[in-house]
Amino acid sequence: MRRLIPCAVLAALLGGCAEPQPSVVNEAPPTWKVPDKYAFNLTSECGEQPLIGKFRVTVVGDKVTRAEGLDDPARRALMLRLANLVPTLRQLEAQAETARQKGADVVEVEREPSDAHPTRIMIDPSSEAQDDEQCYTIQDYTIGLAAEPSATPSR
Repeated sequence: MRRLIPCAVLAALLGGCAEPQPSVVNEAPPTWKVPDKYAFNLTSECGEQPLIGKFRVTVVGDKVTRAEGLDDPARRALMLRLANLVPTLRQLEAQAETARQKGADVVEVEREPSDAHPTRIMIDPSSEAQDDEQCYTIQDYTIGLAAEPSATPSR
């Protein structure tokens, strides 16, 4: 009992010195607001699919207006001339959501903390199957007049 009283007094004194704690608010994570014009580099590296390689993508009005292959696999993929081969970021998000609804074993969407645009998307419908994975990395995201990659100077 003797030890309890000094501890209680000490706790009361120290408790008075503590700064008030802010109330905890459970806020929803920020939602990405799709801009009218944007561009990004898309790297697709896994799974058996035509969309493999690194691409520079320009989007206007939620439609891909330009896709450029930045490496040999991407240039070969674009030579297939498949309609809607290269997706917008909204289409990639929808693909992840559809996979989640269908019960995919893995669906991961990582986002940029400042504006919540996706930066990495991983989908694996079945961990038991091989080559059904889809993994995308999004880099060099720009809003507004889509920046074009700088041209290599010719000599």
